[in-house]
Amino acid sequence: MTLALCMIVKDEEAVLARCLESVRGVFDEIVVADTGSTDKTPEIARAFGAKVVRFPWRQDFAAARNFAFSHARSDYLMWLDADDVLAESERQKLLALKEKMDGGVDAYFLRYDAAFDAGGAVTMYFYRERIVRREAGFRWAGAVHETIAVSGKTVRADIAVTHRKGPHRERGRNLKIFARLFADGTKPDARQKYYFARELESSGLYDAAAAAFEWFLRGDGWREDKIGACRELARCHAACGRQRERLAALLKSFDYAPPRPEICCDLGALFAERHDLHTAIFWYKLAVNSRDAAESGAFVCPDHRDYIPYLGLCVCYDRLGMHERARRFNALAKKCKPYDAACLHNEQYFDSVLGGGRGAN
Repeated sequence: MTLALCMIVKDEEAVLARCLESVRGVFDEIVVADTGSTDKTPEIARAFGAKVVRFPWRQDFAAARNFAFSHARSDYLMWLDADDVLAESERQKLLALKEKMDGGVDAYFLRYDAAFDAGGAVTMYFYRERIVRREAGFRWAGAVHETIAVSGKTVRADIAVTHRKGPHRERGRNLKIFARLFADGTKPDARQKYYFARELESSGLYDAAAAAFEWFLRGDGWREDKIGACRELARCHAACGRQRERLAALLKSFDYAPPRPEICCDLGALFAERHDLHTAIFWYKLAVNSRDAAESGAFVCPDHRDYIPYLGLCVCYDRLGMHERARRFNALAKKCKPYDAACLHNEQYFDSVLGGGRGAN
C-alpha cells in the first residue's frame, strides 16, 4: 500500500522544512496545495520532492483540503499542517503502520499533542482522523475548523503528531470566514456553531461568545462538544463577573456525562475563589478520582487528573492551616512536574516556618 502526504499552506517558510524533514522517507508522494504564498514556501516544498499545486483561496479550508486530496494517487492519504511534526519515535511507528496497511482499514485516528507546559509535557491532546483510504471517497466539510466524517472500519493508532505553533497568524481570520458564511445565508451545523462560539471567546468577545455557546447547547451536537461548551460558557461568565451563571454552566455539564476531571477542577477553583475551601477540596479530590475523555476523542488535559487538583488541594489545606497535609499534596504535584516553579516555591515555603511567608501558590 502507498501513502501520500497532503497539505495546504500559505507563507509557511518558517516551519515547513521542519515539518517535512520530520517525515522524510515515509511518504510515496507529497502534495502541497499552496493558497497564495508570497514567500519561499513553494520552493521549500519542492526541495522535499513535493508536488506543489495552486489553489485560489476562497475562504474555505475544506475546499482547499479536498483539492489537495484530489491530486494524490496513493492508496492512503494523510494530512498534516505545516506547524506539525513527528518525533523520530513516531516517524518509525508510522513507517511500521504503513508496512501493515492492506486496504482493510478505512481510516486511522492518530493522537494530536496540541499544547505543552514549560517542561515539554503534553497538557492537551485529542485524536483526529489523520489517514484515510483514498477509494473510500471521504470528503472534508466545514469552511473553518474542517473535519472528515469517516465511516467503515476505523483504527486508533498509537502514533502522536506534535503541533508546534509557528509565527502568529492573522487575528480574527476565522471569525471573518464565519461572518462571510452567515452573510451568504449558510446555515451552520452543530459543530460550526460550537467552533464559532470558541472563536468569539478566543477573541475576547465574552458576551457574544456566551450567547453563541447557549445557542449551541440548545440544539443537537456531539456530547463531548456539549461538555466543552459548558466549560467555555463558564469561562465567559467568569470574565463578565457572572459567578452564579458560571456555576450553573459547569453543573450543566452533568446533563451529558459524569463529572470529568476538567469540570471538577473548574468547580474546585470556583469554590476556592469563594473561600469555601471544604467544598473546593471535595471537587479537587473528585477530579483525581474521575475518568477523563481519553477514549472518546475529545480534548484531554492530563494535568487535571493529578497536577492541578494536587496543587489546588495544597493551597486549600494551607489556607486552612493544615500545613503538613498541604505539603504532602505539593509533593504529589511536584512528582508530576519536578520542574514546576509553583511547586518549587511551595517546597521552599513549607521548609520555612509554616504559616509565614507568602503562602502556597
